[in-house]
Amino acid sequence: MASSGMAEAAGTVITGLLAGGHEAYFVGGCLRDELLGRPVHDMDITTSALPEEVMALFPRCVPTGLAHGTVTVLQNGYSFEVTTYRTESGYADHRRPEHVFFVSDVKEDLLRRDFTINAMCSGLNGALIDPFGGERDLQLRRIRCVGQAEERFGEDALRMLRCVRFASVLDFAIAKNTWRGLMRQRDKLAHIAVERVRAEVERIVEGPHPQRGLALLLRSGLLPRGKAPFPWTGSDLAAAAARTAGLGNLHDARLRWALLLHALGSSAAAADDLLRAWTFPGATRSSVVAVLRVREAWDAALSSVAPDAPGATEGLRRRWIAAVLAHGQSAAEGWLTLLAAAEDAAAGPVPAPDLAQGSAGAATAPPALGPAATVPPALGPATAVPPVLSPAAGQQPVYATVQARLLRSWTAAMPLRSLAELAVTGNELAELLQKRPGPWLGVLLNKLLLAAAAGGIANDKQLLLQEAQRMDKDEE
Repeated sequence: MASSGMAEAAGTVITGLLAGGHEAYFVGGCLRDELLGRPVHDMDITTSALPEEVMALFPRCVPTGLAHGTVTVLQNGYSFEVTTYRTESGYADHRRPEHVFFVSDVKEDLLRRDFTINAMCSGLNGALIDPFGGERDLQLRRIRCVGQAEERFGEDALRMLRCVRFASVLDFAIAKNTWRGLMRQRDKLAHIAVERVRAEVERIVEGPHPQRGLALLLRSGLLPRGKAPFPWTGSDLAAAAARTAGLGNLHDARLRWALLLHALGSSAAAADDLLRAWTFPGATRSSVVAVLRVREAWDAALSSVAPDAPGATEGLRRRWIAAVLAHGQSAAEGWLTLLAAAEDAAAGPVPAPDLAQGSAGAATAPPALGPAATVPPALGPATAVPPVLSPAAGQQPVYATVQARLLRSWTAAMPLRSLAELAVTGNELAELLQKRPGPWLGVLLNKLLLAAAAGGIANDKQLLLQEAQRMDKDEE
């Protein structure tokens, strides 16, 4: 539903167009979401008025795309895209029309749109203009192209990903003829810019039904046909889908991507390269990769310790603390959250989405997340920290939960978590040791930080300086 302020401002724009002797309607996604009872974030308007006529009627306008008939009207703090009725032709690049013709019949304008649920309009009186059965498709929970699906997807190949995205986000089925047209035109995704593809895939993965969207992407074979690198086979994707049962329960987008890349077997370095090639923002890429680096650090720690080795618990505790210091508490907590997602994956079957019926389908029991071997039978010190169980058959959920609890207790007990909190500075160390600052200084500071964070030494300046002298002599 639209906010009252937005709806009132949009109504003022339509009233102004009507007063100027033109037709004007709410159109597209705002109407679709209103009928579904979903939040409406923006309201588009279609009109018989030409762009220059729109600009003459409203004092505050932005000529957003005059060649395509679009003017952004600013009204009461809101912005509304007002577009002239138009038809399009000549999609040479399978994305943008070469020719745009302004028309006087709103039904001609609706005919150019992608899906029936987006090809409806309504005036201020609420009367629905729906020449292609969009309201009926909403009731049937179905995504269906306007006209011939092959033509719609051939005009704009991005519509194929939009089709999957709408089916995923709305948990709708895809009409058989629409799916058939998608499969026939899927090679044309190679014409679409990586940024556009990434934006659609982001909305699928970060939406309310990510597994449904991923299953549809798998069955469509779209992503391997795009410009961005896609190093996985269909069987890789099928296996990953079985390992990501908890994906939709993760509220942090970076954790969804981290879990997905983990399930696909990506190393942190490979994930970094892939996210860069897919044009993900640097902040998103860095935070996702940091979570995977924590995973790698912890996996390396587990594989390096024999289950019955003396000091195994303390060694693992120090390795975990080192990972928290190296990659940040946020990344470490992210990995622990993914361990909880493993519990969801091991707890029950995952429905495989079906084209014709929303989320229903066959079930597959996913394997557990994380290493299943080389885990010491008791990682907790004697101070009432619960042991980490070796993940024997049927114990994966318990293993993940108890391990996460233990690691969180180790993190919580850290008296400091960054160099900024260390009671001694680099300049003080250089002065004490009579050395010119260089790479050695960062190494020494991090050794002191680990010692203090692990509780081996108090975070006291004099004690740290003494420890620095000892460490420096040991290096000679």
